[in-house]
Amino acid sequence: MDVLSWVIGIAVMVVGLALSIGLHEVGHMVPAKKFGVRVSQYMVGFGPTLWSRTKGETEYGVKAIPLGGYVRMVGMMPAAPEGARRRGGFFGQVIADARDASVSEIRPGEEDRAFYRLSTPKKLVVMLGGPVMNLVIAAVLTFVVLVGIGAPTVTTTVGAVSECTPTSTTADGAPVCAEGAAPSPAAAAGLQAGDEIVEWDGAAVTSWDQLSGMIADSPDQEVPVVVERDGARVPLTVTTADRQVPVTDADGAATVDADGQPVTETAGFLGVTPTQEYEPLPLSSVPEAVWQQVSGTAAMIVTLPVRVADTAVQAFTDQPRSQDSVVSVVGVSRMAVDVVAADQPVVTTLQYLLSLLAALNVALFVFNLIPLLPLDGGHVVNALYEGAKRTVARVRGLPRPGPADVARMMPVAYVMFVVLIGTGAILIVADLIDPVRLT
Repeated sequence: MDVLSWVIGIAVMVVGLALSIGLHEVGHMVPAKKFGVRVSQYMVGFGPTLWSRTKGETEYGVKAIPLGGYVRMVGMMPAAPEGARRRGGFFGQVIADARDASVSEIRPGEEDRAFYRLSTPKKLVVMLGGPVMNLVIAAVLTFVVLVGIGAPTVTTTVGAVSECTPTSTTADGAPVCAEGAAPSPAAAAGLQAGDEIVEWDGAAVTSWDQLSGMIADSPDQEVPVVVERDGARVPLTVTTADRQVPVTDADGAATVDADGQPVTETAGFLGVTPTQEYEPLPLSSVPEAVWQQVSGTAAMIVTLPVRVADTAVQAFTDQPRSQDSVVSVVGVSRMAVDVVAADQPVVTTLQYLLSLLAALNVALFVFNLIPLLPLDGGHVVNALYEGAKRTVARVRGLPRPGPADVARMMPVAYVMFVVLIGTGAILIVADLIDPVRLT
């Protein structure tokens, strides 16, 4: 694998990830500013600041580690409720510090611009704006992959003509021609690469699957064929050969006899391989594909602890790494490197890279909806809890409750942060020493 493949593959994923994170934070920032919340910082990445510029009341910048980002909205947490007693211990200090830091950001006279003063619907719009942005990005990328580029489809146009009729095959199914083997029926009949087979034995040919069936059903027969070559129809006559092929069941598995030996049958052989073109899929395929990705990612996250444990066992033992193993950003970058290094058409490589970025954005969408701080889903749950309390109070004719005391959930956020760091570290190490391979 050459250095250029590494550079291109990693660069594509780093830039794609940075853009996805940046747009995620835009999804939070724009509605927050629209609702009057002061946004003091918009940062892509973590760690040391590489570049920043202040425009208006917001500092925009890029940090060294492109594995996340944040928008600092003033007043995320309210002050302690009146009469509340300060808890002792480490987590009590964490809660107090979080409240103090949040309140200290509010400038005199701008109390109404604090995030915690927003209504529940506005809080939901702000906190869901980031994940929804990732979902939109995934949908756009999926549209480009399926509708703009399309699905690879084999055609009835000849891509290559076999020089001879194979006398045997290798272990992986590749044809082997012995010295002096007869020319293939296609070569003997004069078929050429670029010919489009439009008729077989008098019947119109509309697909490669149909043509393959026709050839298989015509062993050792003389068959009239019509091809379209350079805009003109050219009649040819081919004499097919016969070969033994394994019999398969409805699931594609090889059928065996009572002795466990593969069952074979005689099929016709022509000696051509088709070309492959990309056929755009209908627009209706996009929502279905996105939903499959979302539901599949959600199912994976539900079982994430088990999957991470399996990944660790596979990486640090002799067990092979499974293809559906959960991966980190490093693992996704390794996949991008593999696909860039592969000898494939540019459009195939582009389609795979866009699919990877779409899957990455789906993961960001689903993962951020986990209902625990510091993830967006944790803030959504707090907003819903606050709204439910106010609704109940209004129905019962009670005074309007104050904002939800989000700071009390900071211990959960700390624990969750440690879990995320640990999980990320395990997956990164696993992807470095035993990466998932595409082939």
